[in-house]
Amino acid sequence: MRSLLLVPFLTLTLPAQDAPATQALSESQQAQGWVSLFDGEDIGAWRGFRKDGFPAVGWVVADGTLQRAKGAGGGDLITRRQFGDFELELQFRTTNKANSGILYLVTEQEDQSYWTGAEFQVLDDEGAGVTADAATSAGALYGLVSPKDKTLRPAGQWNDARVVVRAGNVEHWLNGTRIVTANLNSQEWRDKVNSSKFAKWRHFAKATRGHICLQDHGDPVAYRDIRIRELPPASIRRGAKVALFDGSDLSAWDCFLRDDGKKDEVWRIEDGVLVCTGKPRGYLYTKDKYDNFILRLKWRFDPAKGAGNSGVLLRATGEHKTWPRSIEAQLHSGNAGDFWNIGEVPMQTDKSRQRRRNTKKSHGNEKPLGQWNDYEIIVDGPWVRLSVNGEVLNEAWGCEVIPGHIGLQSEGAEIHFRDIELIPLR
Repeated sequence: MRSLLLVPFLTLTLPAQDAPATQALSESQQAQGWVSLFDGEDIGAWRGFRKDGFPAVGWVVADGTLQRAKGAGGGDLITRRQFGDFELELQFRTTNKANSGILYLVTEQEDQSYWTGAEFQVLDDEGAGVTADAATSAGALYGLVSPKDKTLRPAGQWNDARVVVRAGNVEHWLNGTRIVTANLNSQEWRDKVNSSKFAKWRHFAKATRGHICLQDHGDPVAYRDIRIRELPPASIRRGAKVALFDGSDLSAWDCFLRDDGKKDEVWRIEDGVLVCTGKPRGYLYTKDKYDNFILRLKWRFDPAKGAGNSGVLLRATGEHKTWPRSIEAQLHSGNAGDFWNIGEVPMQTDKSRQRRRNTKKSHGNEKPLGQWNDYEIIVDGPWVRLSVNGEVLNEAWGCEVIPGHIGLQSEGAEIHFRDIELIPLR
């Protein structure tokens, strides 16, 4: 959804500063997994807290900024998507004495966003009469951890904010300097919370996945250039790597093939490489089921036999048939990095690249025909991230969390696989 709400009499009265010429993500940023939450126009990533849609009043888009405007309040904004471990970057600008906040790991279990989410404080310190090192000052983890060594630009000027959350470790950055660190799993953190006003809210800072929130505190504040990338999970089971195919045998696999096809006639091992003839159609699948994991493998098509089609099936469940209920990470030549939803699996993807059951990759990154390509697929709870040759090409979220088989498709053309390994996640 692209929407431009212009309400001139509600917009901020701030010293003139040019908005960025463009807030669109570069191809390099996309390859690193960055996703735009606000590019100067599109508010489709946002909705009201405990609401289905974007507030009709209070929040406006003007001059490439997302503003909590003076006047009637629209309530807090939250992202439609939830995030686990992530890196968030944005710019904020306050008016004199203005107060707001950037909250994270927010859920809708309670009546207010700040009853569940930790907060990066947004404030005009000078106008509000707050000292730079107070736990309620700009950049603080509000009410709990004070900022150190910070440089805050005055009201009317843009500040760069960054929040990093990984495995319970939190960092707040302001204008290029890390000013707050905290570990949400530590006893020190629990002691701080238990001796604060947050102790009475049982869900405060407990979620491992939640919404990003822009707080409506009643004051005019502007945001722009908002982007986020979800980080690979740090909670890997040490020493638990599973070699699904190490070049020597297929004992971890079974198969389904149409027309009474035989496994050893379609799948064979040559010099440590798993070769699939592609006919008849079907798939090789793991005997075990997996729910949360990192899957890595290499694939190529035989240049002498031409380009082809295949795919990696994730969390395959239900009846074994040609296209089982699953999320498919596409391996069709030229389209590696696409997702296909098979069997109406609950999942969400970027709507701008979605065409019915197919979600196109953000950009291409395949190697020439005949060269080996690397796939890395992270399946972590409701989040799936697909990388091709080291670049993130697709993400899905809100996915059904259920143990299922991993499958390699036989889909008409000869394809080769090798170095198939799985790392279970906690």
